Amino acid sequence: MGNSSNNAELAALMNLLDEPSEDNYRSIRKKITHYGKEAIPLLEEAWLNAFNGDNVKRIEELIDEIRFNDLYFELENWARFYTNDLIKAFLLLTSFRYPDLDVDKYLLKIEKLKQDMWLEMNENLTALEKVKVMNHIFYDIHKFRGQLPSQTNLNAFFLSDLLDAYKGSAVSLGIIYIALAQALNIPIFGVDLYKHFILVYMDDTIPIKEPEAYSNEEILFYIAVVNKGSVFTKNEINRYIKQMKIEPKPGYFVPCNNTHIIRRLMEEMIGAYNKKGDQDKADLLAQLISALGQ
Repeated sequence: MGNSSNNAELAALMNLLDEPSEDNYRSIRKKITHYGKEAIPLLEEAWLNAFNGDNVKRIEELIDEIRFNDLYFELENWARFYTNDLIKAFLLLTSFRYPDLDVDKYLLKIEKLKQDMWLEMNENLTALEKVKVMNHIFYDIHKFRGQLPSQTNLNAFFLSDLLDAYKGSAVSLGIIYIALAQALNIPIFGVDLYKHFILVYMDDTIPIKEPEAYSNEEILFYIAVVNKGSVFTKNEINRYIKQMKIEPKPGYFVPCNNTHIIRRLMEEMIGAYNKKGDQDKADLLAQLISALGQ
């Protein structure tokens, strides 16, 4: 849509934002949203020059609608083709709150973390030794720390806030930890435990597989990402399940896939927006979840 006739049409549509007829305006709005992100710079310029309150509201609604539609498409695309890239989905969801996010800035921070870990790794390390290296870089050098559910607020669920403040929820910290581990060819995955999110280290003597392809017999140990990466066994999960008086499910022990992790993150984001009293944002996120598919 970058040719001159399209640009001319889009510019002309900007002059019709004050159309008094709601029926006619709906047609204009539909045409503008059809341009997608291409329309946003012109809409922002129109917003700066708008003096009528109704026009300002229309422009803001148009920008929000275009951004939401684009985010839905990108998330749907991720769920179809790029689920191996957890950071991509995390960045997309962060743009829900911060549409002008400096993506490169945060990708560089993650790359720095990976580089620091890589420099300390070698093939002769045991699984526990590798986790010890990761924990030292992650928690001791870079000072990341986890927050319990009672402590978390909105900032705990967005990548930029996490990388700026070095603290986050179990899911958001877990996403970073998993992405770093797998970039280093370490088979660490997420486990969606009841009211908790933990990590699991799988058998590293075999090539890394899809999370669902692993069996219970290939579990080495678990990692509590909110507790400085402390290591524990299946026995602790069994004790927790008994303490909570819930039925044990296979999913409480074995790895879940990345789509499941992102869904869990979005559900926690919705809870945080509800807690804040922002029902509109919570409702939009609930709509976005459907982009992940079944």
